[in-house]
Amino acid sequence: MPERMRRQNRRISSVGNRAVAGVLVCAGLLLPGCGYTRQAELPSIQTFAEETVMPVIEESKEPVAEEVVPEPEVITITISAAGDVTMGNYVGQDYTNSFRQMYASVDSEAYFFENVYDIFAADDMTIVNLEGVLTYSDQLAGGRTYNIKGDPEYANILTYGSVEAVSMANNHRLDFGEGGTQDTLQALEPTGIVYAYDANVGIYETKGIRIGFVSVNEIGWGQGVEKLMQDGIARLQEEQVDLILACCHWGIEREHYPTDFQQKFGRECIDWGADLVIGHHPHVLQGVEEYQGKYIIYSLANFCFGANRNPTDKDTMIAQQTFTFVDGQKQEDAPFRIIPCAITSDRTRNDYRPTPEEGEQAARIIGRINTYSEKFGLAFDENGYVVR
Repeated sequence: MPERMRRQNRRISSVGNRAVAGVLVCAGLLLPGCGYTRQAELPSIQTFAEETVMPVIEESKEPVAEEVVPEPEVITITISAAGDVTMGNYVGQDYTNSFRQMYASVDSEAYFFENVYDIFAADDMTIVNLEGVLTYSDQLAGGRTYNIKGDPEYANILTYGSVEAVSMANNHRLDFGEGGTQDTLQALEPTGIVYAYDANVGIYETKGIRIGFVSVNEIGWGQGVEKLMQDGIARLQEEQVDLILACCHWGIEREHYPTDFQQKFGRECIDWGADLVIGHHPHVLQGVEEYQGKYIIYSLANFCFGANRNPTDKDTMIAQQTFTFVDGQKQEDAPFRIIPCAITSDRTRNDYRPTPEEGEQAARIIGRINTYSEKFGLAFDENGYVVR
């Protein structure tokens, strides 16, 4: 916390100046043969001074403490949000060039988020969508095309990547039943990573600011997610958190524009009290909308995505917003930006290492987001900031 200024007291006193006026008058004496005429005698110098000296005025005041108005306490909170993270692969996927093979071949778990680490380490909270579970279980949930899992020790990848929070409400949380979910929570526990899914809300605290988030799955719950979300936001408000994030798993895969329900639900989240809406599931980028001065990110696309060894669309982004609190009060101005990235550092295949783009590639991705956001009247400049 910023150090308070010390109060300083200033003593103010004034002391009267002595004014001593004297007139020195030389009496001329008539000396014999000098031609001087004797003058009338005047008071001596001493007598004149005693009679004309000004009184000394001693003015003394009690010390007066100058009132010092403390500077306002200003705290900034930057939140980074990224898309789908599957640390592992789906059952039946070949081992060659898989996430598991990459994990076994690299020297450090820091490899996977190495190229975005500086971004995530510089913010105050990074949140991703954890898709798939971390378990050794082989108890598959029936009726699913893809059952995704990684080993519990993969949780350390998030820690090495400076990821502080995960949303878990998605259509792969139950790929290995409730047991798979519980194994995942046990894997996350020693890392300190905060999670949320369904009725379980998460709260992360940094710099004295409490950030709450709700995570719901429209793919599994349908429009029943509205009550889940509203109840979750209300619970966080009761907890008196300072910021609320609404994480929504929604929409249609590989579609670049949100459904009518996404738009309706995203705005409802803000009406209920969310400060930022974070969307995922389509596995591709969708646009961003500003509503009531707050932002709805419709889809962040894939990020560190082990479930596909070489997806056709490798574009992704990091969404970042900075909130300012003055003496504990959230301010209206909260700059928002996007950071264009690829899900891989090798465009010919997926090496599971998200990497910020530069130059023409960055401009191309920002151009895509501008196209998808045009219907909402929102645009981003060449540096990824919202154009006002």
